[in-house]
Amino acid sequence: MSTDASGGGEPDVPVTVTPKAAEEAISLMEGEGMDTDVGGLRLFVQQGGCAGLSYGMRFDNEPEEDDRVTEHHGLRVFVDPSSMNYIGGSTLDYESGLQAAGFHVENPNVEAECGCGESFRT
Repeated sequence: MSTDASGGGEPDVPVTVTPKAAEEAISLMEGEGMDTDVGGLRLFVQQGGCAGLSYGMRFDNEPEEDDRVTEHHGLRVFVDPSSMNYIGGSTLDYESGLQAAGFHVENPNVEAECGCGESFRT
């Protein structure tokens, strides 16, 4: 990953996950036949988007050696050190509504977001 580690986040403060987000992620993992005791949701930051950085999520079968691993409501969450600089202290939530449903990161480190909320700057 080629992000600049000067994001200004709180690397010692883990990302938290709401019960609804954990429930949705676990359901998706089980639907893909993944072992939720070992695998987890990887939350990361990547270059891109109109504000400069964007969030990424994927399921991984196991954490990387240097990942910060936390567990929330039965969901294991993996965050690499570079991403933690940008998203430390954030909360992952799941929102559902009439027009859209999906995961949303509430990041206290954000100084500016694009209009769609998919990219940000710290």
